[in-house]
Amino acid sequence: MKYISTRGSAQALDFEGVTLAGLASDGGLYVPESWPRFTEAEIADMAGLSYVELAVRVMSPFVAGSLTEDELRDLCTRAYGRFSHVAVTPLVQLDQQHQLLELFHGPTLAFKDVALQLLGRLFEHFLQKRDDHLTIVGATSGDTGSAAIDAVAGRERVDIFMLHPRGRVSDVQRRQMTTVRAPNVHNLAIEGSFDDAQAMVKRMFVDQAMTGKYRITAVNSINWARLMAQVVYYFASALQLGAPHRKVAFSVPTGNFGDVFAGYVAAQMGLPVERLIVATNVNDILHRALSTGDYSAGTVTPTAAPSMDIQVSSNFERLLFDLGGRDGAAMAEQMRGFEATKAMQLTNAQREGAAALFSSARVDAEAMARAMSWTYENCGEVLDPHTAIGLHAAREAGVDAAIPVVTLATAHPAKFSDAVERATGVRPALPSRIGDLFERSESFAELPGEYDAVAAYVSQHGTPSA
Repeated sequence: MKYISTRGSAQALDFEGVTLAGLASDGGLYVPESWPRFTEAEIADMAGLSYVELAVRVMSPFVAGSLTEDELRDLCTRAYGRFSHVAVTPLVQLDQQHQLLELFHGPTLAFKDVALQLLGRLFEHFLQKRDDHLTIVGATSGDTGSAAIDAVAGRERVDIFMLHPRGRVSDVQRRQMTTVRAPNVHNLAIEGSFDDAQAMVKRMFVDQAMTGKYRITAVNSINWARLMAQVVYYFASALQLGAPHRKVAFSVPTGNFGDVFAGYVAAQMGLPVERLIVATNVNDILHRALSTGDYSAGTVTPTAAPSMDIQVSSNFERLLFDLGGRDGAAMAEQMRGFEATKAMQLTNAQREGAAALFSSARVDAEAMARAMSWTYENCGEVLDPHTAIGLHAAREAGVDAAIPVVTLATAHPAKFSDAVERATGVRPALPSRIGDLFERSESFAELPGEYDAVAAYVSQHGTPSA
């Protein structure tokens, strides 16, 4: 399997190469040269597999030439052995139509664990083979940081520098990052928003002064390997609900578009996806883009769903590239215009292509709270704010009653206990496995929202590659 950049001029790489590279050298994002596709019979044959065996079946086409099936199985076995539920991503029924896909049974209580526990092991496997060192530079709006840090803490061949917007993540999210004491972990609290942090990370990938000294890679969803791992749980849930003989719709709370793009990939691979519902909060750039074609960044508004407080959705570029005929030069020009003006209109081909599979919703704080209250009172289930946004959008989407709708439950409610308590009167407790989180001491550096300050910190504390 070869991978190409959405912007057309970077060298094509194999799976090992894109995993270690993260962002392409031309500023684009890597995608497979073509989508592998399963037949209906092949999908039907996946029913009843364990999560590990399903992951091997779904991901094997993407890693061909870089990992054997046995190597992939070993990596998946170790990655998903750390989850607290034997099903890894269990389904919970709410009513006759709606289901929750619980993605928070990993070590940091968020869906990011499903991919990052595997990604950490992929890094270790490839670096050992190459006898090399990796410098991870990432930005987090909340959950990616803790999941990435947990996945690589203490690993000898990796340093991680994680940027988070100071004061704009929950206390649990921050502490899950800043209480990890390992010599290769560096937490950076920067002034500004997640989008500011993400822009610095992207700039570092094309800064030759940094890339010439360090092998820099990404752990957020611009890294293809992470997104690939998220495709598996779409297959897992759909198979339980009757696929491939029955269509399934998904509602996904999202800011950076990676989680829902994994659903698009599943559809390209043959999974019968009826619809992908993109649920945003008031930071609604994705809703505006999908409903009106207006992809224009505004000012980030802090909310009780901080992982969605984003106005530049990095993974959206992958969808626009695929829907626009995979024209790298045209995509590069479109993104140059957006990066210069923070505004862009989708082409007719992009709008029409998206409309065939996607719908979207903007969910405000009141509707989010109503969804949390309804679910607790009627189903006995406690939702975090992000999942509540997804469920509200699912219940308002008008999907045919015969088609099941799966809402991705992206985080444990205890990560956002204040917001949950306000809406339901219930204060969710942290699971016992991380119950002492607020007794641990924190360690992080505070930096201005300036690229030069971040680059200098990485240079001072990083380890050059071989």
